[in-house]
Amino acid sequence: MSPTFRSLRVRNYRLYASGAVVSNVGTWMQRVAQDWLVLQLTHNNGTALGITTGLQFLPILLLSPYAGLIADRFPKRRLLQVTQMMLAVPALLLGLLAVTGVAQSWHVYALAFAFGIGSAFDAPARQSFVSEIVGPDDLTNAVGLNSASFNLARMVGPALAGLLIAALGSGVPATGAVILINAVSYGAVILSLHRMRERELHPARPTQRRPGMIADGVRYTLARPDLMLILTIVFFAGTFGLNFQITSALMATEVFHKGAGEYGLLGTTLAIGSLSGALLAARRVRVRHRLVIMAAVTFGLTEVVAGLMPSYLLFAVWTPVIGVFSLTMITSANATFQMSVTPEMRGRVMALYMMVFMGGTPLGAPIVGWVGQEFGARWTLVGGGAATVLGTAFAVVMFSRAKGLIGHLHDEHQSSGSGSEMARA
Repeated sequence: MSPTFRSLRVRNYRLYASGAVVSNVGTWMQRVAQDWLVLQLTHNNGTALGITTGLQFLPILLLSPYAGLIADRFPKRRLLQVTQMMLAVPALLLGLLAVTGVAQSWHVYALAFAFGIGSAFDAPARQSFVSEIVGPDDLTNAVGLNSASFNLARMVGPALAGLLIAALGSGVPATGAVILINAVSYGAVILSLHRMRERELHPARPTQRRPGMIADGVRYTLARPDLMLILTIVFFAGTFGLNFQITSALMATEVFHKGAGEYGLLGTTLAIGSLSGALLAARRVRVRHRLVIMAAVTFGLTEVVAGLMPSYLLFAVWTPVIGVFSLTMITSANATFQMSVTPEMRGRVMALYMMVFMGGTPLGAPIVGWVGQEFGARWTLVGGGAATVLGTAFAVVMFSRAKGLIGHLHDEHQSSGSGSEMARA
């Protein structure tokens, strides 16, 4: 088997990946449909779109430390079956409200927040469960393939959603039908988890409850300059740079005056590059902090260029370039984090990672939406890209001198007493 796909030799991972790709297609379909629903209900209000996105990610900011503790204390396979139901129910309710034509803006806001609660508990369990499926030797490969699956779905989901919305009349009921498809798709993950062979998993021993467990995870992370460097980079990128569902929607409607089909196509073209970046990441055996830094800077610069594109065609052609560097940054940061921590701390540390990476969206999304409303859609990309570059530079200045971090700390940990922590994942 090709080194790119070596994790697929593991039966449990094949089941997990097959269920995930179905669910991911549904998730991307809902993202497009939900954004289009908000634009329909608010007459193309960019601020409302930013508020919706912010509310959906706010629970990650608020609940991630507790969610990480839950992931360390309970079997992750069972926990994931519960969180998938927590994601399916809000999607089902929103889809029904939209199909029946009674959906209002506050319905979308409330259910986006409820969906975010499910995501907050799902993310750390899902991130740390991967290592229990494949073991330490294939972890980097599995993380890359997970990103490839996610972005393969990003290629299919937005385009399919745009086509379905357009075919069903582009109105509010059309968005509801697409959202209902996503509600059903979570059953694929639940089924794949049920069919796994428990004896072939590599479960971490559940951590016993004791006072101060969340604080222990925070202290562990703060004491590691290598982790803090990555956290700072992903904060700026996630908060200001990775708001594609807002920036693409505003560029498609406000700058290029396109409809749902063309907006959905932008998600697909972006995913072409993202899929390429994920497959390249899956081939790597080791990742370095230097790769995270360079990918973040290049991603920021490509986003600035995207904001200056004069036509829809050039903008669509450029989005795969953004996708390659954004996914290179994301996968290398994720793999480095998981390989750098002890198993009993992984849930809490990955929860902090997700809190910083995705939890910054409630702060950034309304700002990005407001910038698009007041100054024009192009500035959402130019400003987001510039913030990512400046934030990365800040992270390098603040943390790179500790222990000769850039390009060397990862290797030093592998050859030192903490090497066993990084090898196990």
